[in-house]
Amino acid sequence: MQRVRSFAFRRDQLLPLADSLRETFNAATPFRHVVIDDFLPPSALEPVLAEFPEPRDVEWQRFDNAREIKLALADTERMGPATRHLLAEFNGQVFVDFLERLTGIEHLVPDPHYDGGGLHQIKPGGFLKVHVDFNRHRRLNLDRRLNGLLYLNKDWEDSYGGHLQLWNRDMTACEHRILPVFNRFVLFATTDDANHGHPEPLACPPDRARRSMALYYYTNGRPAEEAADEHDTRFKQRPGETWRSSLRQTARRWLPPALLDLANRRTT
Repeated sequence: MQRVRSFAFRRDQLLPLADSLRETFNAATPFRHVVIDDFLPPSALEPVLAEFPEPRDVEWQRFDNAREIKLALADTERMGPATRHLLAEFNGQVFVDFLERLTGIEHLVPDPHYDGGGLHQIKPGGFLKVHVDFNRHRRLNLDRRLNGLLYLNKDWEDSYGGHLQLWNRDMTACEHRILPVFNRFVLFATTDDANHGHPEPLACPPDRARRSMALYYYTNGRPAEEAADEHDTRFKQRPGETWRSSLRQTARRWLPPALLDLANRRTT
C-alpha cells in the first residue's frame, strides 16, 4: 500500500478558531455561513491535488442538463490514498468537535457514504444553478444540517468565474460571490433558504477545472423553525433566467471532436 503523509486535525488549533468565528457564522447573511482562507497546511493538500482524477481516469457520476453540468465522485475506492485520508479526517471526531463548537449545532453525524459529496469537478462551460440541497439522508434517516466545501484551485483568476453565489430568501439578489481559490473552506447551514450555486458557465482555460471537496453533516432531527417536508435538491431561477438545453449542446460537451464532426455531417 502507498504510504500517506501524516496529517491530522488538532483540537488545540481548531477549537480556538471555532470560538473566534462563531459570531461571524451566526450573524452572516443571507444565511449562516463562514469563509476561511488558508484552512489547511499546503502539505496536506498537495498530495490530494497530485492524485485528483481527471474525467477520463475513473468513472465519475455525470450531471448534464439545463440545471447542472458537473462531475461527482463519492466512491472512495476510486480515490487516491491522500484523498481518502483527508476525507476521513473531515469525518473524524476532532473536526466534528470543531463544527459543533463553531455552529452551536450539537450531535452532528458525518456521512461515511459521501452522498452527494466527495469530490466535485466542473470543466469549462459547466455550471450549477442556484438551489437548496436535499434535506434528508435517506439511507441514514438523518436531517442535513451543514455543508463544507474545500476548494482546490491554484492560481484561480477572477475571470475564470466559478464563484459560489449566495442568494437571499426570495431570490431577488445575490449577496455574496465567493471565488473558489485554493485552500478556501466555506461552511454554511443547510436550510430551505440557503440558496446557493455557481450559475454562470465556467470560463477557465480548457486544461483547467473547478475542483472541490464536499462534506455534509447531519443530525437526528432539527429545530422546529427549520422543519420542512422531505425533498430532493430544489433549483431556483434567478430574475429573468430560463433553463434551456439541447441534445446538440450535450453532444458538444462530451463527444470526441471526430464523432461530433460526423454527427454534424449527418444532420446537415
